[in-house]
Amino acid sequence: MKEWTHKEWLKEKNTSQVTAFYLYTPMCGTCQVTTKMLDIVRELLPDLNIGKANLNYVQEIAKLYEVESVPCLILTEDGLVKEKIYAFHSVPFIYEKLKGVDAKRHAW
Repeated sequence: MKEWTHKEWLKEKNTSQVTAFYLYTPMCGTCQVTTKMLDIVRELLPDLNIGKANLNYVQEIAKLYEVESVPCLILTEDGLVKEKIYAFHSVPFIYEKLKGVDAKRHAW
């Protein structure tokens, strides 16, 4: 996953039909595990438009999108937030969530 700034995130979400934006903090143990799970899923869905950001450097996003905690995965369609995921149960769970997003992207 590529690190996105707030500006890059806005560009991606407004120019792509479907995006996923992963927010984390480096000292969060759950975030470290989730990052590894997302890396695995990313290998399985290489065409999915997904970026990540350390929430410490994009705090305005937390306020704008009312992010309640980290880790957080924001899914958008046509520039609008469709879902925020906070519980990353397993690799298959994340895969199914992102596979659905990826399928919508290819359907358009």
